[in-house]
Amino acid sequence: MTAAVERFVQKMSSTRAFARVAPHFVPALDRTLHRLTGGKILLSARMLPSLLLTARGAKSGLARRTPLACMPEGDGPRGWILVGSNFGRPGHPDWTANLLAHPDAEISWRGRDIAVRARLLRGAEREAAWAAVVKFWPPYARYQARVEREIRLFRLEWR
Repeated sequence: MTAAVERFVQKMSSTRAFARVAPHFVPALDRTLHRLTGGKILLSARMLPSLLLTARGAKSGLARRTPLACMPEGDGPRGWILVGSNFGRPGHPDWTANLLAHPDAEISWRGRDIAVRARLLRGAEREAAWAAVVKFWPPYARYQARVEREIRLFRLEWR
C-alpha cells in the first residue's frame, strides 16, 4: 500500500461514520472470504495484518469466530497483539470477554491454524504494547480518545 493510500485509509478508518458502519459488514465479509479461500484471504488484511480468532463464548461456551486486525510480534511471528478497540465505540467487544473467560483459543494466520493462549496486558507491559500499536496503526489513539474505557490489549502466545 502506498503512503498516500495508507494515510487515507487511516483517516477514513478513524471516523465516527466508519465506526458506525464497519462493524456490520467488515467481519461478515472477512468470515465469508476466509471460508471461501481456505483461510488465505481476509479483506481487512489488505490494510493491516489480520487473523481469524476462534474462541469459546464467555457464556455459551460455543466456538465464536471473529476476524481481527493484529500486530504480529517478531518475524516468526512469536506472538500477536490484539486490540479491543471496537472501532472506537463504547463498550468492549464481545471477543475480549470470551478471551477473559476462556484464554485458550485458536487462530487462523495466513491459512495456518495455530493453538494460542491469550493474556490480558496490564501495567508497564500494556503501556509498552500500547505505544507499539499506536505507532503501528495511529487510528488506535483516536479510538481511545473517543471512549472512556481503557481499550483492552491481549497478547496471543503459541501453546
